[in-house]
Amino acid sequence: MKEQIYQLFAQSMAAGPSLEDLLLRTGAAVVLGFIIFVSYWLSHAGTIYSQKFNVNLVVLTVLTASVMTVISNNIALSLGMVGALSIVRFRTALKDARDTTYVFWAIICGICAGVGQFIAAGVGSAAVFVVLLVLGRVRNDVRTLVVVRAARSSSLAIEGKIFAYLGAAAQARVKNTTPQTVEFIYEVSRGDLEQAQRKNERPLVDALYDIGGVEYVNIVAQSDEIGS
Repeated sequence: MKEQIYQLFAQSMAAGPSLEDLLLRTGAAVVLGFIIFVSYWLSHAGTIYSQKFNVNLVVLTVLTASVMTVISNNIALSLGMVGALSIVRFRTALKDARDTTYVFWAIICGICAGVGQFIAAGVGSAAVFVVLLVLGRVRNDVRTLVVVRAARSSSLAIEGKIFAYLGAAAQARVKNTTPQTVEFIYEVSRGDLEQAQRKNERPLVDALYDIGGVEYVNIVAQSDEIGS
């Protein structure tokens, strides 16, 4: 048994990829990384798009392919790589939950290219590309907070105006009061807020200020992405 294990390690140490294999697998990784780059660029827009992160996806694909090319037939290096990566922790804040999908996509493409499974990498990448292209621009309906601070004597008028504009779509989240002032926080979807603005002659902010005694009206957008 010991001799068989030794022979297995010796064979793995002696075997190594040829120059043609290295060029082919690295080139395939670059092509797959470029596909990921284009997909990320098409499915992200606005402030959530990160050019540096997109470039890193391509580099990650090539690096993963390079590592897999070296360790695919080498048990000793495989065990060493597992031990080395077990002590590495990556703590990078992602702007979008979909970024995790792209990181896994890049790693998987690198693994497939590194072990020569080009068909699996190509077919899988084509399927993922189409799915993300179709569904990548799907956004959650952004939650909007309407914050109103005013004199306490105007509280009933403010609540009536909010209900007149938004109806049951506005959910009262917070009502803070002092002997002189009151502060309301309502949650409403952006779609309902925009629809209410179109139906009424005046914007909601102007209608609230017309009540009198209103100190400020803030409209804050909340989403799953970093932004306001």
